[in-house]
Amino acid sequence: MESEVRITLRVPGDLHTRLTARAQRERRSLNSEILHLLEGALTADSGESATPAPLRGGPDSSPA
Repeated sequence: MESEVRITLRVPGDLHTRLTARAQRERRSLNSEILHLLEGALTADSGESATPAPLRGGPDSSPA
């Protein structure tokens, strides 16, 4: 199993609202949605394959 690191992240209220709404639309937890977006951004930035590695938590994860 891949190790995980717990962090505290401060975000502006409006960004939290947008992330939460997006997570609900995509049927992901807020954590899974943030991971999905970060993986996608890092993959696009590095020029890797457009399909990032699967993340823990999928579409049926608990809601945000």
